[in-house]
Amino acid sequence: MRKIRIFDTTLRDGEQCPGASMNKEEKLVVARQLAKLNVDIIEAGFPIASEDDFEGVRLIANEIKGPVIAALARARKEDIERAGEAVSVAERSRIHTFIATSEIHMQRKLRMSSDEVVEAAVAAVKLARQFTDDVEFSAEDASRSDVDFLCRVIEAAINAGASTINIPDTVGYALPVEFGELISRIMNKVPNVDKAVISIHCHNDLGLAVANSLSAVLSGAGQVECTINGIGERAGNASLEEVVMALKTRGQFINADTNINTQEIYKTSRLVSTITGMVVQPNKAIVGANAFAHESGIHQDGLLKDKRTYEIMTPESVGIQMHKLVLGKHSGRHAFKNKLEEMGYSLSDEEINKAFARFKRLADQKKEVFEEDIEAIVTEEVYRIPEKYVLKYIHVESGSDKTPTATVELEIDGQDVKNVSTGDGPVDATYRTIKSITQASSHLLSYEVKAITGGTDALGEVTVRVEEGGRTVVGQGADTDIIVASAKAYLNALNRLAYKKLKI
Repeated sequence: MRKIRIFDTTLRDGEQCPGASMNKEEKLVVARQLAKLNVDIIEAGFPIASEDDFEGVRLIANEIKGPVIAALARARKEDIERAGEAVSVAERSRIHTFIATSEIHMQRKLRMSSDEVVEAAVAAVKLARQFTDDVEFSAEDASRSDVDFLCRVIEAAINAGASTINIPDTVGYALPVEFGELISRIMNKVPNVDKAVISIHCHNDLGLAVANSLSAVLSGAGQVECTINGIGERAGNASLEEVVMALKTRGQFINADTNINTQEIYKTSRLVSTITGMVVQPNKAIVGANAFAHESGIHQDGLLKDKRTYEIMTPESVGIQMHKLVLGKHSGRHAFKNKLEEMGYSLSDEEINKAFARFKRLADQKKEVFEEDIEAIVTEEVYRIPEKYVLKYIHVESGSDKTPTATVELEIDGQDVKNVSTGDGPVDATYRTIKSITQASSHLLSYEVKAITGGTDALGEVTVRVEEGGRTVVGQGADTDIIVASAKAYLNALNRLAYKKLKI
């Protein structure tokens, strides 16, 4: 059975999803979990994009052992040199360089001839080889490229030293049969194809990213590029958990498997969702809340007799434990620390102390504290970016016969500022007050609230999406008081916008 390499690009392509950007500390947390998941390659970022991205790639390259650490670079000298510098400290490094090969991209975007594209590809691979022996070349928009020209570029890149050739369906245009045939033609037409691993990178614009990836594997591809929860630009990328579990569940048919530790899948999914604020829909395959839920009486009857009647995999196989350790106000720091480690968090003593203090306050407010509560606590206390706006006080009056009124006090750059505003409801009044204090020009795009756990004492989590000047960020807040959680989420988004301005 063939072993398919899993190339995880959550920290690069996944992060390009609007509002899902991560700072370098958050990227390192995800990279640690990806190493536990046992992915083969972690694409840590695009170093030329920003100083923070460069530092994030270098931080991951320096700490993470096991997976290959890759950095993306256009077929440009400055990009490749920056990528080479970023991954130079890695135990195992890769430079992933790319240039477009479709007619529309070459003419309209690059304004280059086909000969110039081949020359640029060869030069990029040769330069990248000066930094590492592991070079991957991508023919951007390969699925819309002329096949003969695509094969010419691939042959030249392999001759120049590329050991992995990536065939991206950049705009999610291909159909599974069509994409599988493209891979077969490349495997049969490129004379030196046996000297490189053929990789695929599929986008989900038509909802076919996973199907196209599996079709390509059936046709001989040896590497799949994907993201946790399928996050990424536009409609996202091929979902790692879906690709991996399809290969594990139907391995005999496909004659392929991966090295992934599947019991870390659910934990990884939750971690990425928590850090990015990208909520996983309940009906999401493998990791959605309903993925192993059964309501139909016929299904329930079958499950009680034999789980295999309606489950093609077990929840435990992807790390979903049907029983959960519940912590409470009598739980100590040691138990709390162990729980954090079980959940994939590797925190310093100072970070544990901050999270534990918040946990004890929460445990005094509710009877039981669940894993979901702890995830919210870690997001709230540990992974927050530097705060320009700090919530000091909030009081809201509302009722059926009273105009909702919010009094809010913030600390802004060390100065306390207080204001009062009314609104259409308690949350609206709160947001109007915060906006008047901060003088924010941002627009609220979405507001989502959910109870993290059951019961009237549940910790409520609010996720907002805010846009300002073309930048979109996600803010999160959690509290047993939903109005306080709403205020925290909005301020978290405003702090993210302020932080982004500082990084420009």
